[in-house]
Amino acid sequence: MDHLVTATAAEGTIRVRAAITTALVAEARDRHDCSPTASAALGRLMTAAALMGGGLKGERRIALQVAGNGPLRNVVAEAFEHDGGIGVRGYALPPDVDLPLALNGKFDVGGAVGRGVLQVTRTLENGMPYTGIVELVSGEIGDDIAGYFATSEQTPSVVALGVLASPKGILAAGGIIAELMPGTGEHAIATLERAAAALPPVTALVRSGADARGLVDAVAREMAPKTLRELPVHFACRCSREKVEIAVRGLGVTTLDEMVREKRSQTVICDYCRQVYELTPREVAALVSS
Repeated sequence: MDHLVTATAAEGTIRVRAAITTALVAEARDRHDCSPTASAALGRLMTAAALMGGGLKGERRIALQVAGNGPLRNVVAEAFEHDGGIGVRGYALPPDVDLPLALNGKFDVGGAVGRGVLQVTRTLENGMPYTGIVELVSGEIGDDIAGYFATSEQTPSVVALGVLASPKGILAAGGIIAELMPGTGEHAIATLERAAAALPPVTALVRSGADARGLVDAVAREMAPKTLRELPVHFACRCSREKVEIAVRGLGVTTLDEMVREKRSQTVICDYCRQVYELTPREVAALVSS
């Protein structure tokens, strides 16, 4: 089962979050019919959202958007507390973008995304959004998340995200974010740097049977990691028929009146989960009269 672990290391001066997200990414891939390259990009961003969402305090949700000038022009992921764990949803546009493997044998996510920006929006409990925007470092997602932490939050970090995909589906997915807290000693920093340099691909660890605690150990084994909490991670969406009706009502009285006269139904498809909502002519008429 997909899950996320939050831990501290080096006497609380390093915070580590790690997650297994294979089922999450597989469901997103299936819902959106993503190519392997698009699956890798979307899966990395959804994993990052889950990891960052694992620390939601005083926040409703966190949304990540990668917008680039490459063929994969828009990748979005959102994480929020849901059903006792972390719910994550997302999409990639267009989902069928697929490129040859890069020279290192990995998915060319950077080539698909191109140059652009990463936008991180944290929605607080009072409903107010707080947004930070940084330029993409490489478009590979992991580098860009680390760049965001360094630029917007002034927090040095190690970010490792991985998705192993094939034309038939998702084989493994997961990620690690290790953040240096104020007061981290030089020895702990050097130890983390060595561990990061020697870190195998996350997907290799997942395929070998590592759980989220195992991913934490992979970067913090020498720094006495202590698990703080563990949460399930799953695909979830916040769409609803009520929200769809509000959106359709927003088309305006003139448009709705025309639909009523022509007895037209209205079909709405959620960008995040592809759920189809069908409003009959009678239901459209009810929106006009309400």
